[in-house]
Amino acid sequence: MHEKLQKMAEEAASRLLEINNLQDLEELRIKYLGKKGALTQVLRGMADLPAEERPRVGRLANEVKKRIEDAITARADELKERQKEERLQREHIDVTLPGDRQNLGHIHPLSQIRREIEDIFLGLGYQVVEGPEVESDYYNFQALNFPKGHPARDMQDTFLINDDLLLRTHTSPVQVRTFEKTAPSVPVKIIAPGKVYRRDDDATHSPMFTQVEGFAVDKRITFADLKGTLAAFARKMFSPETSVRFRPSYFPFTEPSAEVDISCVICSGKGCRVCSHTGWLEILGAGMIHPRVLEVSGYDAEQVSGFAFGMGVERIAMLKYGINDLRLFFDNDMRFLTQF
Repeated sequence: MHEKLQKMAEEAASRLLEINNLQDLEELRIKYLGKKGALTQVLRGMADLPAEERPRVGRLANEVKKRIEDAITARADELKERQKEERLQREHIDVTLPGDRQNLGHIHPLSQIRREIEDIFLGLGYQVVEGPEVESDYYNFQALNFPKGHPARDMQDTFLINDDLLLRTHTSPVQVRTFEKTAPSVPVKIIAPGKVYRRDDDATHSPMFTQVEGFAVDKRITFADLKGTLAAFARKMFSPETSVRFRPSYFPFTEPSAEVDISCVICSGKGCRVCSHTGWLEILGAGMIHPRVLEVSGYDAEQVSGFAFGMGVERIAMLKYGINDLRLFFDNDMRFLTQF
């Protein structure tokens, strides 16, 4: 048994010198040290040895096992180091080549326009305020002079959650929520950007879109203040030559109300296919805040007045960039988005 163990150790050491890859090394380890390996077979024969021989053979077997394990580990380290050196020799790195160009993300065009709108009104002294997208019927309709059963509610195509909750159809509820906190103090100048929801879906409408509501309340505010504010906005957003036109309209929460047009950004008001040869393009709705809306929120309509306006960010973006299909903003087509 003693001679067999010594011979095994010498044989393993000799075989190790012939091995040049890790796969063969693993096969050698299994051959000598595996569950069915040569050393295991020798140890199973110890049962036939005299009792006084077993301790000595056991110690020798452990020594042989350790010698083989250490030799295999050392050989594995050598082979790994050799593989690393060979790989370095094969690989050639040209340090003069330019690095890989990284594709950087960009701000979405709608976010760009929203930020531009916010910057313009911040420059005019307005504050930016946001509100919840899931609203109560009171803030979305009743406090804005849309009583239950009012026919103007049908214009909104509302997504209802239950009898009282809905997805807001405009950011105008922020106006009421703000007035409840500020009344009766003046002046108040706020814009309220955010997502709104209506049951529309075609080339110029989306079931979800971004609106910016703006309003100002103070003593002796007139329609002329509204016209001056929106004219300044249009000239900053589009060009200094932009003209603004107001047409009579109707909104329950403003009186008088108006639709606001700008001179066509394509033909500069001369008339083209985009503006249906009128020279004008509609951009937003506006008007003087209805006295009832002021009073519901805690203001004295005899002492203060105000104006409000609301615009779709997508509408502004389509006009500014000459885009004819609203759905392009939501298709995530990189060919479209990388242009911005």
